[in-house]
Amino acid sequence: MEDKKIIIAIDGHSSTGKSTVAKQLAKKLGYIYVDTGAMYRAVSLYAMRNGYINEDYFDIEKLEENLINIDLQFMINPKTGLAEVLLNEENIENEIRTLAVSRYVSKIAAVSKVRKKLVEQQQKMGINKGIVMDGRDIGTVVFPNAELKLFMTATAKDRAERRFLELKERGEEVTYEDVLKNVVNRDHIDSTRKDSPLRKASDAIKIDNSNLTLQEQFDQILKLVKKITVLNS
Repeated sequence: MEDKKIIIAIDGHSSTGKSTVAKQLAKKLGYIYVDTGAMYRAVSLYAMRNGYINEDYFDIEKLEENLINIDLQFMINPKTGLAEVLLNEENIENEIRTLAVSRYVSKIAAVSKVRKKLVEQQQKMGINKGIVMDGRDIGTVVFPNAELKLFMTATAKDRAERRFLELKERGEEVTYEDVLKNVVNRDHIDSTRKDSPLRKASDAIKIDNSNLTLQEQFDQILKLVKKITVLNS
């Protein structure tokens, strides 16, 4: 009997490798992968480009008024086989991964009208199941009935080190101290915002990958997936 497709909801702190393992799972299972963080990063980039947000200023009302002008789509890159985000038909995959965008994404994600718009899109994507989605509120808000919920975490130090190396490999001029500050600040904003704060769903399985290799983490999660898909067959 063929295993029934399920929804895999992956939440957790920034730079815990949620997207990496979600992509691995989607590829292995033949599921659709949705990077919700990329959606919030895309809205952040839109706000930055239009002057709605900077270090000293955030015009929330202006952003809310213009949400209707934001069209987000995912397109498969034929070379990598991975989905990349389009903002109003422009591929912005590389631009949204910078530290500059990271500085504002938590503030953007705390805006209720932004969350409402994106959550509605995310829920539509999971109608037919067979989806792996990662973010901050997937198991608590977007898919509270997901068959498998994971909550990924690691120490701020470990996460900052990973993020720092990733940014350096991309050629960004950053310091470890700035990256660590960003990680800690995002944790605070994500966990204390009024609308859908980052928290572990009561039925989510916690994965602390501070001392796990990517392969060990993937193997551990894949065992959980196989166990649940068999039970749901």
